[in-house]
Amino acid sequence: MLAACHVSGHKSHDGKLRVLATTGMIADAAKNIVRDSAEVAALMGAGVDPHLYKATQSDLLKLTRADVVLYNGLHLEGKMAEVLEKLARQKTVVAVSDGIPRPMLNYSEAFGDHPDPHIWFDVQLWRMTVQEMSRKLQSTDTVHAAFYAANAAQYLAQLDSLDTWVKQEMNRIPPQARVLITAHDAFGYFGRAYRVEVKGLQGISTVSEFGLRDVADLVNFICERKIKAVFVESSVPPRAIEAVIEGCRDKGHEVRVGGTLFSDAMGAAGTPEGTYIGMVQANVRTIVQALR
Repeated sequence: MLAACHVSGHKSHDGKLRVLATTGMIADAAKNIVRDSAEVAALMGAGVDPHLYKATQSDLLKLTRADVVLYNGLHLEGKMAEVLEKLARQKTVVAVSDGIPRPMLNYSEAFGDHPDPHIWFDVQLWRMTVQEMSRKLQSTDTVHAAFYAANAAQYLAQLDSLDTWVKQEMNRIPPQARVLITAHDAFGYFGRAYRVEVKGLQGISTVSEFGLRDVADLVNFICERKIKAVFVESSVPPRAIEAVIEGCRDKGHEVRVGGTLFSDAMGAAGTPEGTYIGMVQANVRTIVQALR
């Protein structure tokens, strides 16, 4: 399929580097690095689940026309692995997670002993991916290397401020109430970095299905701990969490939806949540308001 629509990577008509990212989070970081000196686009828009995403014919054309392709890696874009592998023989294809030392990753038996791919939920881990992007973009577009380095430094400083803010906000939640329950187990790095116990009904990937036993176990956990709020996700259908709420109600414990969190995708373009920093801030405000 890829070979059938092969077009050699080339710069846009105005001579700018073409950068294509798989997710909005990666595209946002790249835009902060290159600004107006390159064209940046994302394959997946708001509310799209990268675990289930399959490249369309139109996507393949975009991928082959790009000079640089940035993707998360760690099996997040599982259904695109073969396409990305073939592209890497033709052009610069970067797994941004390569910037993170492997001992800093979480591994899960439920995900086939692969690392948890949701690295953007620990701002300091995400900072490392930005550094990786900056290095690769500088080496690809040497004319603008100094400009990219300066922009990256500014953005990294913003991420440091964000990380400090998240820690301060999460400290407003009483320790016993710091339990984050979501549809799938996307928030492991968030829990580790900001001292929150995390429970997901599904595994690390939304490809895995939840069963009656999973629902029953989570219902028992919520009732025993008297947890007052659970969260739905913007990129995952709410039926999983609705089943948990109903199960708790049957046991005489009322638990409410604390809000919608952005997990595998950012908000709509043009909104504050359509940026990485805005997405993290929105999630933290939703969590703090529901649990404190």
